Amino acid sequence: MSHRVNDDSSSTWETTPPSGDGPEPTSRFSTSGSPAASAPSYEVRASRSSAHDEDGAPRFSRKKPKKKQPFWKELLVIFSVALLLTVVIQTFVARVFVIPSASMETTLHGCTGCVNDKVLVEKITYLFNDPRPGDVIVFRGPPNWTGGKQPPNFVVGTLQDLGSMVNLSEPSGTDFIKRVIAVGGQTVECCDEEGRVMVDGKPLDEPYLNFGGGPRQQDSFEKVTVPAGTLWVMGDNRNNSSDSRKHGDPTPADGAIPVANVIGKARVIVIPVGRWGSISDYNPQTGGK
Repeated sequence: MSHRVNDDSSSTWETTPPSGDGPEPTSRFSTSGSPAASAPSYEVRASRSSAHDEDGAPRFSRKKPKKKQPFWKELLVIFSVALLLTVVIQTFVARVFVIPSASMETTLHGCTGCVNDKVLVEKITYLFNDPRPGDVIVFRGPPNWTGGKQPPNFVVGTLQDLGSMVNLSEPSGTDFIKRVIAVGGQTVECCDEEGRVMVDGKPLDEPYLNFGGGPRQQDSFEKVTVPAGTLWVMGDNRNNSSDSRKHGDPTPADGAIPVANVIGKARVIVIPVGRWGSISDYNPQTGGK
């Protein structure tokens, strides 16, 4: 049986079904009214898909399994990812610092030859707010604090900090940790009749101070107006701390540190385990309120 479809151009499409075990079906297309047998024809024959083997099985079923990566390559990938995450977190979120000295005793423990405290310093808070009185902060020392020593570059600094965390190297020596006593625009002086530091003429309430069991007595310093955009910082171990009082060069006000140098706020003691705990940010100007 043949099916013909004619249009206005007298074209003809003829399909001749197979008969018996004869050849596969043939399609012929004729562009004239003459019989398909007398005109050029275009034949389309069905053939077995090239995606199958001769026995009919799909080729994809015989794909070879992927070769497993060598262990050292997997280890290298894991190490690289871990290092990248460490750098990102320490740069933008939080970082662990080693307390290098006793200037913050007994709030933070640090001494030569002992197990120094390691504190977690978070960096998010000061993206939205400036440091407040009472905050314990880590900051990059300006030149008059470091004696002109420049901080190491990013790579060296990161490796040095990681090494100091496991006691394989010393801290960089250009980062410091102190407590904020006054902010830009306030006046600071020492001391009143009871040996207390005064800010804007009012004595501070400082329960965190350490005098090593001796009398409550501090080295006096002249009245200073803290420059705008800076912080006046001091150590809790007041008579054993090299802080804003000691670095006023060429003028006492130069002992203040720029807010822009603040790295973050010390939040938690993480090592040693026996000293786990939060770090007080008691505001001495408001009595902790």
